[in-house]
Amino acid sequence: MLLHCNASCCTSTFSLVSSSLRRHDHPEDSQDTVIRRRHNARSLSLFTRHNQNLKQNKNLNESQETFVPPRHDDDDRSKLLELSLVTRRTPQFPGSIYAQSASDPDIASSLPSLRKFLGSDGEGESEREMIAKALEIRRKVTKEIIKESLVRKGRFGITYATNVTDRLGEFVDHVMIEAAALKRMPEFSETRFNIRARTVIEDSNFVPLVRWLKYHEFSYNRIGKIICMSKGNLDSIRIMIEWLKTIHVKGEFIGVAFLRSGDNILQRSREELDEIVEYLESNGVRRDWMGYVVGRCPELLSFSMEEVKTRVDFFMKMGMNQNDFGTMVFDYPKILGFFSFEEMEKKISYLKEFGLSTEDVGRLLAFKPHLMGCSIEERWKPLVKYFYYLGISKQGMKRILVVKPILYCIDLEKTIAPKVRFFQDMGIPNEAIGNMLVKFPSLLTNSLYKKIRPVVIFLLTRAGVSQKDIGKVIAMDPALLGCSIGTKLEPNMRYYVSLGIRIHQLGEMIADFPMLLRYNVDILRPKYSYLRRTMIRPLQDLIEFPRFFSYSLERRIIPRHTTMVENRVNFKLRYMLACTDGEFERRVRDKVERRERFEAGLDSEDSQLLDDNISDEEVASSDSPEVEED
Repeated sequence: MLLHCNASCCTSTFSLVSSSLRRHDHPEDSQDTVIRRRHNARSLSLFTRHNQNLKQNKNLNESQETFVPPRHDDDDRSKLLELSLVTRRTPQFPGSIYAQSASDPDIASSLPSLRKFLGSDGEGESEREMIAKALEIRRKVTKEIIKESLVRKGRFGITYATNVTDRLGEFVDHVMIEAAALKRMPEFSETRFNIRARTVIEDSNFVPLVRWLKYHEFSYNRIGKIICMSKGNLDSIRIMIEWLKTIHVKGEFIGVAFLRSGDNILQRSREELDEIVEYLESNGVRRDWMGYVVGRCPELLSFSMEEVKTRVDFFMKMGMNQNDFGTMVFDYPKILGFFSFEEMEKKISYLKEFGLSTEDVGRLLAFKPHLMGCSIEERWKPLVKYFYYLGISKQGMKRILVVKPILYCIDLEKTIAPKVRFFQDMGIPNEAIGNMLVKFPSLLTNSLYKKIRPVVIFLLTRAGVSQKDIGKVIAMDPALLGCSIGTKLEPNMRYYVSLGIRIHQLGEMIADFPMLLRYNVDILRPKYSYLRRTMIRPLQDLIEFPRFFSYSLERRIIPRHTTMVENRVNFKLRYMLACTDGEFERRVRDKVERRERFEAGLDSEDSQLLDDNISDEEVASSDSPEVEED
């Protein structure tokens, strides 16, 4: 194809001849056939303006000074400023405002003078604002160089590289400063900024460090924060991570230790950190626990040796030994470095108001150090008021605190109050609920929907307890709500049914003695066998007195039955077991005397039935049964 481009305003004509249109079968047409085409309006305007600039003989600087763009807003000025700082060659395209000729070394030479563009006073903008804009543009260029290094040399994805770069604000400034400083060196005096910035990044081993941190499961957020903490000394990051590994800090807690241990962690010497670890180890914190402690309380690494000793002595003065201190720190590492001395003193003083001594508080913190993490105003005072509303005395609160201190750490509205309302709906009065909590504080730690409600439903539907007696059963034995249905309640219920006890009779027995369902079946079998085979008692006696299973077979049932056989007397199970040894001996003597007088004809036959009329007050005044739990 032969293309002629003629312009009436131009003296030169460009022609392109293509040999591809020369046809071998028509050689006579190949030399004369010409396809002519003119420029369209847009390309012609650009071509005319370009040729006019080439014909001008003015100096390049003069042309820049006389050029004033017609109208530019703030965005155009910022763009012009950015183009003035770009050092790479910008690709040109038809219609570009700033055409770059072949003789221009870079795009900056074809731009108008920035000072002339902004005017002598920068059109109201101060020189400092111009420098700030220039630095911001240079910062963007540096970020692009860092991102390019991560993508090309680190083989990271563009998204990951962008996320990391966006969080390297201080490191970007460090690279800018170091790259600017390299220009003073002779070998870099003539190099561009991009080359100097890449040199700084390579010398700092930035890309391998990011790869290494990502391998150790650091997120890009933590990578950015840790690199900014190093203040350019990236080698200190690797050294610190290797030291944390020596004390068994693992996984994500390495990053946590970095971010929460203070800004000076990378400036501390390894000898100082080893001294802190050795001191803690000498006070009961085992070496293999140290990583767990430091990972969850990295503030320890920011303390001086004197402050660490002061904090350890604070707990040792409360009567703790090294074993108690070590286990306390392992259970709740924050107790050693997270709270101020003033806050800890205030909480200890509040715990002493329950009647605890300093040593008691020390033992309590060694058992449940999480108490130190609870707020007095938000956690303890509302709970104490709620216990007072339930009728719990100060001694009862002290017992709850000593037996189950975790209750002073859990949420009142979400955990404790719903369970109390559930007991109130069952008809249990507040005073009885308070007694339940004092007697069995673990009740409030059981799940309402996974533990308490299923046990109540089991008692009502499977164990034969009536709805009228369910509140009484729970109030008498709240520990029943902590038993497992599958491994404790269900096997016991089936055992009693296998003895011939009906479900409604079992419900009455449980209402009379709720602990019946908490015994181990292996303990019940020999007692029942002795009752039926040796004592030859009917099943009805057991139904009438289910507390029979609560007495010791070796220490009470067998000795008293032997005494009754030797003296040829007989008592109901209630009068046989529910009394002290002295009372039992007195009853046996009275029974023997009445029998002897009857045999001698001195008493009537009605005197033999006197044992059946023993008042309940006499039985109630006797000692409590010997409870045998599994």
